Amino acid sequence: MSRHRPLGATGLSIAPLVLGGNVFGVNGMDRGRSFAVLDAFVAAGGTMIDTADIYANYLPGGKGGESETMIGDWLAHRGRRDDVQIATKVGGPMAPERKGLGAAHMASAVEESLRRLRTDYIDLYFAHFDDADTPQEEVAQAFDRLVKAGKVRSVGASNFSAGRLRSALEIAGRKGITPYAALQPLYNLLERDFEKELQPLCLERNLGVITFFGLARGYLTGKYRAIDDLSKSRRGSGVKAYMEGRGPAVLAVMEAIAASRAVSLAAIALAWLMAKPGVTAPIASATSVDQLAELIVAMELALSPEEMRRLDAAGVRDAGSGPAGVGQRSSDQSRVPKILS
Repeated sequence: MSRHRPLGATGLSIAPLVLGGNVFGVNGMDRGRSFAVLDAFVAAGGTMIDTADIYANYLPGGKGGESETMIGDWLAHRGRRDDVQIATKVGGPMAPERKGLGAAHMASAVEESLRRLRTDYIDLYFAHFDDADTPQEEVAQAFDRLVKAGKVRSVGASNFSAGRLRSALEIAGRKGITPYAALQPLYNLLERDFEKELQPLCLERNLGVITFFGLARGYLTGKYRAIDDLSKSRRGSGVKAYMEGRGPAVLAVMEAIAASRAVSLAAIALAWLMAKPGVTAPIASATSVDQLAELIVAMELALSPEEMRRLDAAGVRDAGSGPAGVGQRSSDQSRVPKILS
């Protein structure tokens, strides 16, 4: 069984892989399939499930709340609330007038998430995106009220720049109120902006880090090898940049290591993240128990210093850190499904 890791100063201790809940309740992930993946994750020693209120209003027919509702149904029917930690998010666009980090919206959004999740507290509540239109002091005070009310146990930031994260931490410190204790950044073998400023800041401030897009939209699973493969998924257009950058070189090193270890490419990509300084756990999603099994292997996979060196070197770019300058997501975009991502 994998050893749990402290998630910064949140007070939470989690397994080194977080299950992405963005796929639940959409695209054929009905109750049976969703429950099977959730059951298998917990049986394998997984502890934290990540979701968001907007999942999955970015899909045709999606209204938002589908993922939280499915997870809430599972928690209620399986009686597993005390066995897992739930991370969800606020701030993404649920509707034109229901978005951002204004205090009034946050107060209503948390109640809606609690209702869908069928629980009376959220373990980790993230600001899904930075909100430049709302004063950071207002945001900090709104989160603090939710913590003091017992609705939220700890708070985090997602898709924040280092400068904005640091200023938010300083405001909370001056006010003596609940600070962000975790960060959810984009980070993988091909997109390394996190290492520039955010990683040092997280280490300095003891922020827990759970990363998203750890499998680079599925590219690091080896699913996309040629341009013709891009049509395999609605996410194909976002993968093309990897093929034109360091992607092929990284895959070549990954394949050699995976063959010697008799594990999947996905396991190598996730194990690399788990070994990086400051990273508590990557997030990855699965649409079947078989897919999940490939990911779970990473929780027990310790890459050697030489394997880490080879992977690090393969993913370094001469300029920039991500293909086509991919980095932080803009605040007006919802996160696309992270199936095996």
